[in-house]
Amino acid sequence: MPSTYIQRTPSGGNRKKWTWSGWIRFTNVTSADRYLWSGYSASNNTGYLQAYFHTDQQLTIGAWNTNYLNTTRVFRDPCAWYHIVIALDTAQATAANRLKLYVNGVEETVFDTDNRSSISQDSDMGYNSNGIHTIGGYQSSGSANAGFDGLMSHVHFTDGYAYTPSSFGSTDATTGEWKINTSPSVSYGTTGYWIFKDNAGVTDQSPNSNNWTASGSLIPTQDNPSNVYNILNPIHPTADNFTLSNGATKITKTAASNQGAFLGTIMPTTGKWYFEAKINEAGTSDRTRVGVCNYDSIINNEQSTMQTMSAPASGLEIGCKGANMIQIINSSNTEYQNSGTYSDGDIVQIAMDLDNKAIYVGRNGTYVTQSASYGGDPTSGAAKTGAIITDTTYILDGGPMCTYFGHYAGSTDTSTVSYNFGNGYFGTTAVTSAGTNASGNGIFEYDVPSGYTALCTKGLNI
Repeated sequence: MPSTYIQRTPSGGNRKKWTWSGWIRFTNVTSADRYLWSGYSASNNTGYLQAYFHTDQQLTIGAWNTNYLNTTRVFRDPCAWYHIVIALDTAQATAANRLKLYVNGVEETVFDTDNRSSISQDSDMGYNSNGIHTIGGYQSSGSANAGFDGLMSHVHFTDGYAYTPSSFGSTDATTGEWKINTSPSVSYGTTGYWIFKDNAGVTDQSPNSNNWTASGSLIPTQDNPSNVYNILNPIHPTADNFTLSNGATKITKTAASNQGAFLGTIMPTTGKWYFEAKINEAGTSDRTRVGVCNYDSIINNEQSTMQTMSAPASGLEIGCKGANMIQIINSSNTEYQNSGTYSDGDIVQIAMDLDNKAIYVGRNGTYVTQSASYGGDPTSGAAKTGAIITDTTYILDGGPMCTYFGHYAGSTDTSTVSYNFGNGYFGTTAVTSAGTNASGNGIFEYDVPSGYTALCTKGLNI
């Protein structure tokens, strides 16, 4: 979350040699600076190092008054995890070897700014001393500021040791993918630490017990470098006044501007998939919609939602304040109003059977049909018992299917919906009693239908 950061004040360690390694995922891509970490001292703040993603999406490593490295490449992909390794060793004779940056196992060598020649050999750098250290933000003039707005996992700091990425990951021989090493064999020195090992805890998992203190809400997630989950895509907004939060699973639409939509990051073409959406607050006149859509049918119409008749859109929407489910086939709407109303506090369940070409909708644990408030059966296979959508010409045509949020018009409406793509939370609230899930992927409020799984990369390989 953008309002969350963690801090610690170490007693002071090796300022000539250390390594910071962490896996990160962006769940918001903004025009503001997004801080990985920073150091601070009231007496010598200008000398302290910081690493942050600049407003132009490039990664900068430097002190408050000097940038040592500024990448040419940009960092704005919300669909996967990055592995970032920053290694300092000022004893090196070659200036370029005194500070190194690695991304996904590969050393970064192309920079817009490379000022490493200003790092004197054997010099003490302004980090890993006894000032305030912040992860996910920065300290300034006695107050801390957040700003990372994303996910972190397996964050290591090694005091007195400069490691390469091979200590923390490896390349898959078959896929070429850079994969996490969840049990690295490294030394941590005195001020080193290992946090975010298995959850959102800031208790040091190294032998040092160098624990951190959190400010804000650290929310655990099933999303991790070994199993990437669907989120609402922060680079795919189609209108103003949308706010993403809680790892891009909660969305709020406020105030003026008319229609707009957000799509998801994982778009399968086969398989059986399940997710949930909690209606926190729906706009008036049934303007708040959740559902799924045929990605190809709207990808070339960036400024329209599925409700816009000028666009050849196709999919399913559930009206969050009313008694209607809306099938949209090539921009033509069919509304089903006999399955019962949705209201604030309800949980919408969506089960996509892309193998048998059927989409089912549930409300608070019961699957509805086009004509009744019960009777749907996502496990019915080819029979498609109670399926809301069975169209194979425009919707279930074998193309990618995408999760969806939409808000249609309303100059003063507010809409807030919290999706659970398997993280076990609706916003900051955990599910009350996790349902069964044979796939082992994700934690949901209700039972996951047999044969279905969460929208995640491990689910793609079932």
